[in-house]
Formats: sequence, C-alpha cells, structure tokens
Amino acid sequence: MSNWSSGRVNWLLFIALSFMWGSSYLFIKIGVNEGLQPFTLIALRLLFGVLLIGGVVFAAREQLPRGVGAYVRLTILALFGIALPFTLITYAEQLPEIDSALAAVLTAPTPLFVVPFAAFMLTDERISINKIIGVLIGLVGVAILVGFDPSQIGRGEFVGELALIAACVSYAFAGVFARKFLTGYRPMIPALFEVGIALVMISILAFIVEDPIAQVMSITLPALFSVVWLGLIGSGLAFLVFFRLIQHWGATRTSLVAYVMPIWGIVLGAVILGEVISAGRLSGTALVIVGIALVNVKREQLSGAATSLRARFGRTQPTSDPLAGPR
Repeated sequence: MSNWSSGRVNWLLFIALSFMWGSSYLFIKIGVNEGLQPFTLIALRLLFGVLLIGGVVFAAREQLPRGVGAYVRLTILALFGIALPFTLITYAEQLPEIDSALAAVLTAPTPLFVVPFAAFMLTDERISINKIIGVLIGLVGVAILVGFDPSQIGRGEFVGELALIAACVSYAFAGVFARKFLTGYRPMIPALFEVGIALVMISILAFIVEDPIAQVMSITLPALFSVVWLGLIGSGLAFLVFFRLIQHWGATRTSLVAYVMPIWGIVLGAVILGEVISAGRLSGTALVIVGIALVNVKREQLSGAATSLRARFGRTQPTSDPLAGPR
C-alpha cells in the first residue's frame, strides 16, 4: 500500500475511533434508560469486549505475562482504568439530570488530570508553563459546564457531575500508572487483562447488589444493542483500531482523539436523544479542548511556532526602495 493510501486509511480509522469512543456515552444512556442497572450493563459490555480482544490475542498467539507482580499491576490498572471509571460514568448517566452529551464532555478533560500524576510519578515529565495554563483554561471550561451553584450541592445533578470528574481522575491515574509500571508488553496484552480482570470485579458486584440474570432474561432490544455496541465496538474494536494507530502514528498523535470525542458526544446526544446544545455547553467544551491542546503541546513546539511567526510577519526584507516596509 502506498504511503498516501496508508495515510488516508489511518485518518479514516482515527475518525472511526473518535466516533466509537464518543458514541459510548449515547449507548450507556440508552442502556440505563431501558432499565439496565449499572453493574449489569458494564459486565455485559465487558463480556463482549473480552471475547473479541481475547479471540485476537489467541489467534495471534501472544505471550502472556509471568509472575505475580505483573498480575497485581494489571489488577490495579483494571480497577482504575476500567472498573471504577465505568462505574462512575454509568452511575452518573442513570441520573435523569445527566445527559449523554454532558457525560462525554465532562470526561474529556482526562489529559488535564494526567499533568499532576505524571509530574509526581514520572521522572521525564515536568510541569511547564503551557501545561499550567492549559490546566487552568480546561478547568474554567469544566466550571462553565458544571455551572456551579452552592444550592445544588447534594442534589443528583451535582453528584453526577462530580462522579464524571472523578472518572477523569481515575482514567488519568491509570494512564500514568500503565506508562510507569506496565512497559515491555505488546499493547494487546494489557488491554486483554485490563478488560478481563475488570469484568470479574464488576460481575461480582453485579451479583451482590443487582440481579443480572433477571435483567438479561428481560432485556429489551435497544438495551441489547447498546451493550453489544459498547462491548464489540466501544471496548473491543476500538482497542484494535487504537493499537494500529499507535503503531503507525505514535502515542502523541493518536491522543488527539480526545479533542474529537466530546464533539461526537454532543452531536449524537442532540440528534438521537434530542438533548439541548446550550451556548454554555459549547463554550465550556471549547475551553476544555483548548486546555487539552496546551497540555499536550511541547514547549519546543510553542517556541518554534512563535519563531516561525516572527520570521514570517516581523522580518524586514532588504530592498532598494526606501519606502518599502516589512513583507
């Protein structure tokens, strides 16, 4: 395949990945609206996801991790990377005050929370001026989205919003933890065990506090479609696309998907569920995306861009015409 064709395929896959992950919030909302309780919904989606990823790992004959320490680290990753944030997001979306678009937008600031964890846990990560500014701008966007009102403390909407922000913190910790403690594996292996161990955790909770068997026996067609989509597309196929992009583009470029996901969440929520797109939501989302961009850009890139702009617009070209100015 030519470089041009391969590049076009990668861009199409990038758009598809942003859609697959961005649409997850819509299908979570549909699932809970159709009567699925949080742990049961999560367990079902993880079951479909682990079947798909496990099949790919088995077909590729990937080597499994060895040693108790590796599985302890994978268990921590499963807890903070899937089990806890999935629970928080699904709990929030079962509240009538939290729509799918808000859930998509309020979990987008995960890269902002990566900054303090990375600075504390990774020796090659330092807090820079642009990261501080990016975090501050992003948090202003979050504040606009939440629309903090002291009278709302303790009510469903505020509790749901806090749950979504807590999910961001959990995702951020999991990402930094994986980078520090789970190196040396082919990407599909941590994905399989992250999803598989989380499935065990959530299934135990589902059988303790819910009645998953009764829910499965009475599941509606929209709810079934939602969990199949969430499992096969949002958790399974999305991982496969993600790992392909990592191999071709690298982690930094692939991480740009975080900018597009909330846009899908807003659009799908409005088109399919009739959710309202307010000016405050749009402005808050824009600030969050700007904050994420500043957090991810390197200082060398900023200084290089500034130098390029100065060279383009501020340099005086030599000329024999004494009236000629800068070009």
